[in-house]
Formats: sequence, C-alpha cells, structure tokens
Amino acid sequence: MSDDRGMAGFTILRPDEQEFAPPSWRPEEQVRTIVELPLYANMQYSRANLWRYPAGATGRLHREHAQEEVFVVVSGSPAVMLGDPPARHEAPAGTLVVVEPGTPLKWFNDSDADALIFAYGAPAQSQAEIIEP
Repeated sequence: MSDDRGMAGFTILRPDEQEFAPPSWRPEEQVRTIVELPLYANMQYSRANLWRYPAGATGRLHREHAQEEVFVVVSGSPAVMLGDPPARHEAPAGTLVVVEPGTPLKWFNDSDADALIFAYGAPAQSQAEIIEP
C-alpha cells in the first residue's frame, strides 16, 4: 500500500492489497464483505467502501438521514430497491446511482456471479435508519 498520509496526503490501495472482511460495525455479517477505506486512508469528511456481494447476497433496507450516497457498480449485475414504496432497478457494471438523504435503498445480487459496488457518502457521519433487517 502506498501511504503517505503524513507527507503527501494520499493513499493508494491496489487490488492485491484490498482485504475484504465483514463490516467492522456488524461483525456477525458473513455473506457480504467490505473493504473499509477509512481503515486505510485519512477520510475526515466523507466515507467510502468497496462491497462484495456474492451471488444471492442481499443488504438491508435502510435510509440515510443526512448522508448523500453515490454508488458505482464495478462488476457484476446487482440490483437496487429505491424509493417509498421501493422499486427495483437493475444496475449492471458501470452503473452510477446517486441517492439523496431520506431515500430508502437496498442492494441485492440475485445473479449467479459476484458483484462489486463502490459506495461513497458525505458527510462522514452516517445516521442510517434500518427499515428492514
């Protein structure tokens, strides 16, 4: 890992350095795994994570009260439920999804292959409300 946070102010995390693990805030999660970028980089004002959704994996229906979120589907063909009532939206690789605060969302992967989803949110503090566990 190239890490010059104290000198140059950047972090580079190459694919072979990305360690997927259960989320630190929910260690019992064993299906979806994540690379939590704040564990590697000095992110003070926003948050970013790389999620791996294996075939059949599903997230939780939730809404952020203050955080804007941007998602980039890096690989695979997951889908996302958005809105109230939730509507299904296909999200093949290359798809960008921007979610305003207060909008319910839930990612899932009902395809036969893994999906990678990059998630970026600001401000850094999450105030998520879990609607459906």
